[in-house]
Amino acid sequence: MESWIRAVLLVACTLPLLVDATTRHYKFNVVMSNATRLCSTKPIVTVNGQFPGPTLYAREGDNVLVKVVNHVKYNVTIHWHGVRQLQTGWADGPAYITQCPIQPGQNYVYNFTIKGQRGTLLWHAHILWLRATVHGAIVILPKPSVPYPFPAPHKEEIVILGEWWISDTEAVINQAMKAGLPPNVSDAHTINGHPGPMSTCATSQDGFKLQVDSGKTYLLRIINAALNEELFFKVAGHKLTVVEVDAVYTKPFKTDTILVAPGQTTNVLLTADQGAGRYLVTASPFMDSPIAVDNKTATATVHYTNTLSTSALTTAKPPAQNATPVATSFVDSLRSLNSRTYPARVPLQVDRSLLFTVGIGVNPCPACANGSRVVADINNVSFVMPTTAILQAHYFNVSGVFTDDFPANPPVAFNYTGGGPKNLQTMTGTRLYRLPYNSTVQLVLQDTGIIAPENHPVHLHGFNFFAVGRGLGNYNPKTSPSKFNLVDPIERNTIGVPSGGWTAIRFTADNPGVWFMHCHLEVHTTWGLKMAFLVDDGKGPNESLLPPPIDLPTC
Repeated sequence: MESWIRAVLLVACTLPLLVDATTRHYKFNVVMSNATRLCSTKPIVTVNGQFPGPTLYAREGDNVLVKVVNHVKYNVTIHWHGVRQLQTGWADGPAYITQCPIQPGQNYVYNFTIKGQRGTLLWHAHILWLRATVHGAIVILPKPSVPYPFPAPHKEEIVILGEWWISDTEAVINQAMKAGLPPNVSDAHTINGHPGPMSTCATSQDGFKLQVDSGKTYLLRIINAALNEELFFKVAGHKLTVVEVDAVYTKPFKTDTILVAPGQTTNVLLTADQGAGRYLVTASPFMDSPIAVDNKTATATVHYTNTLSTSALTTAKPPAQNATPVATSFVDSLRSLNSRTYPARVPLQVDRSLLFTVGIGVNPCPACANGSRVVADINNVSFVMPTTAILQAHYFNVSGVFTDDFPANPPVAFNYTGGGPKNLQTMTGTRLYRLPYNSTVQLVLQDTGIIAPENHPVHLHGFNFFAVGRGLGNYNPKTSPSKFNLVDPIERNTIGVPSGGWTAIRFTADNPGVWFMHCHLEVHTTWGLKMAFLVDDGKGPNESLLPPPIDLPTC
């Protein structure tokens, strides 16, 4: 490794040495590494040989350059999940949306500036199912001399929740797509790459251990990097104080259980206020619909200083897999801090009002096992990935790659949370919805029960949004808005659409470019539950997409 890269990584991995706003350099080598976890030894795709991958540290206002070099047989891209990418859509990362992938033996420098953001986000591969092992944390520290709006912790700890397959994940999804059936679920959940000491696998008995001193408070930066499951997180015998989600400060509140969907992050304060000992940490699945999930619980330990490793372990039962009241209580407790320093700028007037149904359908497939294929859709459109990056086609006026006629409402109205229409087939196409620069948008995401109601964590690239309302059943445009919170709704980049219900979000389209929106359950994205917004340039260079970099990959 070059000496300057080594020096930068040394600085970046030591929090106190981060100085004033500057340019941060990283090098991500995408390589195959041997993994010996969960009773299996297999080569996996990693960044710099690490699983989870290295943490990217920066400060608000920093310019970040990450050189990604592809040393594996797969095409690769990296997405900086939650980073706004103001005017720098070329660095966003979703394959065939904002860039062609980095081909084997090639490299690309992601170049972006962090504007108006601070907190915990994540980075991950955004092609195929590679993010199963290609992921890591992004920690954006406040500007120098700017304190957290909560008591300063004694120490900070990154906690990444994930899934693990004994089989190769690309083989798992490829086999499922060929058969037209859902893929096999994962074999285990993980905390910082390990299933934990409760696992039956001898190679993972140690698991992750958080060492704490009695009376001190710790900031846990919790990230759900799992492919397909929302996860409950709790620490036996301890309350957690929620202070941030998706790099947005919240009104603090205490809870014994948090819920984190794939792509979401949650920062909590943990105070070591119990008697000396060992306390079980659990990460367990939440799924309140009849869908197959990996029901194994990942475990770790909070270990008080001067406690013997053989001392008794204090345990607590994780919530039931279908514990909807626990999940709902947590989501309903989230509020933006909405202080003078960190205001909640909720759009009060709406230029575009959209209703998008999200769900599962069935399309004919003569070559598939049952003569049909499970698909997913938004407004009955199963998105077809192009072979040319959409942002490039938009910028260079290349025709035939996409259309901008995505429907603003479901093509056919029906009882969305009832039995569904008789025709389960979806349309296909690479269709975008066009937005004028700086227009205000209200988007209602409505779950459907065509196959089965299911919670869909939906991620919008390029923007934060405000979750102004949610409810069960069908959204009613006449009565539902009366219950909207337009004062301090939670602001985030990934939101759960409740099973058999709806979520309403608002945002301002102040970022020109092409911005992907998709379910962050990877299986649903693969099936077509995705679309993109095309936001036009505004007036002048400060409201326009910057030109593409010279090293942008080609298809």
